[in-house]
Amino acid sequence: VPFHMWTPDVYEGAPTPITAFMSVGAKAGGFAALFRVLASALPTFVFTDGSIHAVWQASVWILAAATLILGNLVAIAQSNIKRMLAYSSIAHAGYILMAVAAAGTAGIGDAAARAALFYLMAYMFTNLGAFAIAMSIEKDDGSGTNISDFTGLSKSRPGLAAMMAFFMLSLTGFPPTAGFVAKFLVFQETLNAGLVPLAIIGVITSVISGYYYLNIVVKMFLGDGEGDPAAGATPYLRWAAYACFAGTLILFVLPFLGTDLANSINLAVALAP
Repeated sequence: VPFHMWTPDVYEGAPTPITAFMSVGAKAGGFAALFRVLASALPTFVFTDGSIHAVWQASVWILAAATLILGNLVAIAQSNIKRMLAYSSIAHAGYILMAVAAAGTAGIGDAAARAALFYLMAYMFTNLGAFAIAMSIEKDDGSGTNISDFTGLSKSRPGLAAMMAFFMLSLTGFPPTAGFVAKFLVFQETLNAGLVPLAIIGVITSVISGYYYLNIVVKMFLGDGEGDPAAGATPYLRWAAYACFAGTLILFVLPFLGTDLANSINLAVALAP
């Protein structure tokens, strides 16, 4: 926000594989450019033991809060899985911006920047996995992308439903997923930076996101219907979903094994599908 207007229509109208790439590739490239501009072009915005000018930190703070609120609230009203993931991707950009805002506080710049990168990697695995499942139930004519099409999927394709549920839990921030660790790190650095109101907004919007993410889980496992018996992943989609599932789980485990966060990020890059 306010640079989000193109996202929902493009996500819905583009072929799903292209949408999946844009949801991760465009975001990764955009934040890489943002880090470079803020750290190099603006002398008052530095990530390494520096102090951000109050105006810049306030600007990022406001952008993060607006992005979190708009992305999560509008996602609730969506009936198409691609539009829902589009607005949720806007919301996830807000969580990364929380860490960017925190990175301007003296003494925690490096830790906050690493938290932002870890969040980006966790989001990459989780979102690509969700799109792999969505592509598995999409029909050749492009239909099958409504959230209602997931109703009863656990009865016809329990494996797909289980993995989709796992990815939805990760996007919400439940353990044992990478999304849980990523949000924990972002909230931790936001609090360390003294941005308590922004952290509170982040927690509240995370609870809101649980409504539309878990709605899909409820439809798959408790909804009336048998799902589409023709739904099924191709070998490539199946292995992509497996890789994303493994990556999401591994990123949850690594910090608890005492692995340095920077090494976790390097490993995540190496594992990236």
